[in-house]
Amino acid sequence: MTIAAVLVAYAALIGTLGSRLLGRASWTARAPLLAIVTYLAAVWSVVAALGLAGLTLAVHAPAISGGLSHLIGACVLRLRATYGTPGGATVAGLGLTLAGAVAARTALTALAHLRAAGRQALQHAETARLVGHAEPALGAVLVEHSEPTAYCVAGRYPTVILTTGAVQVLDPAQLDAVLAHERAHLTSHHHGLIAMARIGRQVLPFLPLMRDAEAQVARLAEMHADDAATRASDPRSLATALVVLATAGNPAPALAAAATDAVQRIHRLLGPAEPLGRGRRQLLRTTAAVLALTPVLLALAPAVLALALGRLPTA
Repeated sequence: MTIAAVLVAYAALIGTLGSRLLGRASWTARAPLLAIVTYLAAVWSVVAALGLAGLTLAVHAPAISGGLSHLIGACVLRLRATYGTPGGATVAGLGLTLAGAVAARTALTALAHLRAAGRQALQHAETARLVGHAEPALGAVLVEHSEPTAYCVAGRYPTVILTTGAVQVLDPAQLDAVLAHERAHLTSHHHGLIAMARIGRQVLPFLPLMRDAEAQVARLAEMHADDAATRASDPRSLATALVVLATAGNPAPALAAAATDAVQRIHRLLGPAEPLGRGRRQLLRTTAAVLALTPVLLALAPAVLALALGRLPTA
């Protein structure tokens, strides 16, 4: 019962405060991929904590002890004391219900989302190939349309889609930077990372971290794609391309609709911050790993301790 309460408290704490802490962190824009990993580790640690809380509630101490040898009798006593569920079968049943509900909701949500997203991406890519034509020199499908647009579609047939309007308004350097940005989305599997955040939100939509993670991961994915694109091109070309694409079609409304994220990306490209040092990166990687492992460690720590102390004499 105590372990279940700790796991629920952990889920509530991370689910409530995690979004605020990560949202205010200044380092995320300097290491966007690491920030994405941290967000996803936090999101899925909350889901895991609630599922494990249900499992620990469902532990039935007499069932654990049945058939065990005298050698590990002390372990059983300690496991009973730590995991035993006051309230008997009723509370244990509630625990199984919680664990089953979390697991079932996660599995069904993931399956439904992945099937729908895969089907939509396939249809979109096939439609783009039908109405447009492949341009090997660009590595993209070119679609006849006056609106300047460039985007990519993941799935079975990863495709970069470019309109003729974009080709007309972008100079060669800007066009190369935009295409590199879109290819970075595909090679880095950003669509899958965003899907993981979206599934977490759909599983537990009442927690602030889960509600905010999808938008934050999408924003950070754009920054990560920017970084990948500027490794082979001038950052100013990509920054200028963002402005051109935002203003070429319908200047004032388009720029307003671009929202703060696009403006932040442009400022970031024109005035890049100092990259994170190796020591700080390692510390943040460790933090993400700790977030991912904490629910399992909390659930198993008492059992490991009981086993470690099992040979000690008992009163």
